[in-house]
Amino acid sequence: MNKSEVQTIGGGPDNLLAGLALLIALAGIVGFSFWSELPMVARVGILLGGLVVGGAIAWFTQPGKRFIGFTQEAYEEAKRVTWPSGKETLQTTWVVFAFVAVMSVLLFLVDKTIEWGLYDVVLGWKR
Repeated sequence: MNKSEVQTIGGGPDNLLAGLALLIALAGIVGFSFWSELPMVARVGILLGGLVVGGAIAWFTQPGKRFIGFTQEAYEEAKRVTWPSGKETLQTTWVVFAFVAVMSVLLFLVDKTIEWGLYDVVLGWKR
């Protein structure tokens, strides 16, 4: 790995903004828990307000811009995926259900065989 492949958070202003964004988001979370006597609407407003303001500040940092670019690329990639049709999904679901049913019967039989062998044959405990 050469030095150009290492990604850091950036310079001083980026560190300051990232720290501020984190503190504001945490303040919203702590405020939601701390002011339990407030109505739920106000508490949710505090929580969402802290998260939104923290996210907005983080948006302007270099890592925030890289994250936005990453999410846009991931969205574009997801649009190129060939998704199964409804019929294929239903068929696959039935195969999974059938496999689970067969395995549950098989495990039941193995369990009862081991139980019979251990309790009745080896230990001689008749039920």
